[in-house]
Amino acid sequence: MKAIFETFSPENPMIAHYVSYYYVDIKPDNVRTEFTCFPHYNNVISLYRSHERTPDGMMIYHPDRKPLQMFTPVREQVMDVIQLGNLHRIVIVFNPLGIEQFYQQDFSGYITDFEFFTEKELDQLFTAEPSELTRLLDQFLENRFHRYHNVLLEQSIAYIFRHYEDFSIAAMADELQTSRRHLVRIFKAHFGVSLKKFQQIVLFRKTMEHKLFTNQDKSFTELAYEYNFSDQAHLNKTFEKFTHHSPKQFFSKGTLLGSADTFWHFTK
Repeated sequence: MKAIFETFSPENPMIAHYVSYYYVDIKPDNVRTEFTCFPHYNNVISLYRSHERTPDGMMIYHPDRKPLQMFTPVREQVMDVIQLGNLHRIVIVFNPLGIEQFYQQDFSGYITDFEFFTEKELDQLFTAEPSELTRLLDQFLENRFHRYHNVLLEQSIAYIFRHYEDFSIAAMADELQTSRRHLVRIFKAHFGVSLKKFQQIVLFRKTMEHKLFTNQDKSFTELAYEYNFSDQAHLNKTFEKFTHHSPKQFFSKGTLLGSADTFWHFTK
């Protein structure tokens, strides 16, 4: 099989409400790949065909190993990834409160010891042509669907995505008719990050996506103004906090893979 990186959108409308996109990453001749990915409000299930994960997070291919199934929660820090050896990886990128519609777990942290898919399903996924993956993943997730309903968390997420440019926890608590203390506590317990940090990640990603997909020529001063940063220095500080780079360095060093927001820095 040749090297492939492709992103796919769910075809089932119900699944598309909870899953942002899928992607497949195949490198049959991989020796060592190193890249950095950045904070995100989404969370993912990663399926590795025959790998082990070391305590320091390195992904190592072993031909005799069973598939590795791993959940990565909301990311609030830069994540460095090292992949050694042959690679065949399938990833499901969930919207906030998306994975909860299919599995009953605590998703506030990493999970590496849970069977998200059966051995038979994994065999089908890893032997399928890329063009078949969307149908299979839609089908397997639909079979697991059970409506998860948490009014406060749903309203919290909706509020953040409406007000990520002019966010106030106090105003949010007032609108949702709950105490600020209760809101902060329940959000942190469920997502593993603070309410304020989640909003900052959403603002960072939305700003990044605008530059990548809407107007690549927009200056950083214009971007800062449009997204309600106090000035460009504030924008610079936000990007440095989440990427360890200035905005100019961040965009110039990155590689956009597929048609979604998989924008990573590869080590040359």
